[in-house]
Amino acid sequence: MKLALFTDLHANREAFEACFDAACRAGAQRFALLGDFVGYGADPGWVLDRVIELVEDGAVAVRGNHDDGVVHGPRPTMTDDARRAVHWTREQLTTAQIAFLHRLPYTVEQGGLLFTHANAFAPSAWDYIVGSAEAARSLNATQARITFCGHMHDPMLYSLSATGKVTTFTPAPDVAIPVSPLRQWLVIPGSVGQPRDHNPAACWALFDAHEGHLVFHRTPYDHDTAAAKVLAAGLPAFLAERLRDGR
Repeated sequence: MKLALFTDLHANREAFEACFDAACRAGAQRFALLGDFVGYGADPGWVLDRVIELVEDGAVAVRGNHDDGVVHGPRPTMTDDARRAVHWTREQLTTAQIAFLHRLPYTVEQGGLLFTHANAFAPSAWDYIVGSAEAARSLNATQARITFCGHMHDPMLYSLSATGKVTTFTPAPDVAIPVSPLRQWLVIPGSVGQPRDHNPAACWALFDAHEGHLVFHRTPYDHDTAAAKVLAAGLPAFLAERLRDGR
């Protein structure tokens, strides 16, 4: 089974379309969608409709903090730009789309795999995994062999040995990484809709359960069109600028 992992789509239609097409070409048989489907970008309704279709077809989907912000209102810790985007997004969505966001769980666990947006130790508090200490805390909070999460927009991979040692790895694109069953793993695919590692190409990953390996991918997309749509929607200019240079 080849599982495509998408997170932090952030209402970016162009990036989502490009990554979905790339995943299909790579043989993806199933999809896991790790939250933040909305916020920042100009196409929240279109993106949510595609997410809903994938879920109806068997995809896993969990709630992100921007999805939560649309349902319950933005948290005080959000930046001004993020808060503006949340309020704008809510005005664009239908009652049914908002209800879908409200029904999303914070975590899903299936067959030794845990899917969540932020972390395993407090998934609804939205703490970030910024390094090995947070990664260890997350891995120690679950019995799942592999945890897939988003929230951090840069691709990253962590593992935990039987002796409690955490290994941190910044993955290179298109390189198959063996996922040993003797370790626990925490996989952060990076953001589809708003990469922040100074590379504007969209991030996603593909887990091959049969072969036992993981591949991180970068997929170029029409970020100029996505940025122009952000400006045309009246959203903050910075949200458009960062798409062009991946920051």
